[in-house]
Amino acid sequence: MATVNMVEYDAAIPAVRQVYDDIMTTRKTDWINNFWKALAVQPELLQRTWHDVKSVMAPGVLDPLTKEMIYIAVSVTNGCRYCINSHTAAARTKGMTDEMLSELMAVVGMANHTNALADGFQVKVDEAFQHGGREP
Repeated sequence: MATVNMVEYDAAIPAVRQVYDDIMTTRKTDWINNFWKALAVQPELLQRTWHDVKSVMAPGVLDPLTKEMIYIAVSVTNGCRYCINSHTAAARTKGMTDEMLSELMAVVGMANHTNALADGFQVKVDEAFQHGGREP
């Protein structure tokens, strides 16, 4: 259950409706999902978050499917059930198969496991890995 009363389109102030309209246009859909309805209780937060999501998730050097799969991986690690589900649905519309999701979950699980071991043992970063593998 949400901790706020979600703002439905019909009850939204003009600034919120403007963002909702942009979300629907950008995503080529006729509905607003609950995440945005919850953020709409603070119109400035809704506007800022939508602007940032729209900017970051736009096509770039990384293709849209890769971005969605990264979003899923981070959401799994952070334990955000809502984001796991919404971005899995988005990734499927961009071509993600069951096999791809399965392999992604294997990578996420392995990364979380080895991250915990490296952190737990406080392993010193090798010189060759400093600066992201580039010369300083």
